[in-house]
Amino acid sequence: MTREEFIGLVSAEQEPLRRFLLSLCGDPAEADDIAQDALVNAYVASGSFRGESRFGTWLFRIAYNIFIDRQRRRKLPTGPLEEGAGTLADGVTADATFRHEALHRAIRRLPEKERAALLLFYMEDRPIKEVAEILGIPASSVRVYLTRGRQHLKALLEKWKTK
Repeated sequence: MTREEFIGLVSAEQEPLRRFLLSLCGDPAEADDIAQDALVNAYVASGSFRGESRFGTWLFRIAYNIFIDRQRRRKLPTGPLEEGAGTLADGVTADATFRHEALHRAIRRLPEKERAALLLFYMEDRPIKEVAEILGIPASSVRVYLTRGRQHLKALLEKWKTK
């Protein structure tokens, strides 16, 4: 793969990748660091990309692995993040974020696999097979995480609504 081909492929995936990482880890600086590391790793390994999956799937998998590695190195649980973590992305107004604040807060409280599956499937519009490749799990597990994630989101949102 030439440098120009790599740049062309990355340009189509850069914003979705950052959006996914920002929602996954809740910290803009951390999301940018992971995205940058993923792009560097992908460029270094671009000669080994065989096209067995979409480039975006391959890149998201690299980024997700970096996220998991950082979580393990910190010896932090990969489950729910702190409620205070922000999700305001570039170009998104505070009003738009406020309207969905409860949803963002609930998503951040989900276990990591449920959160990642929901974000990839619903926010990034990735098919279940691709979500499975990115997360490194069987498609049947993705379906389970999606079901559990929806149930957990519903329970959290209903709980907060009654308060």
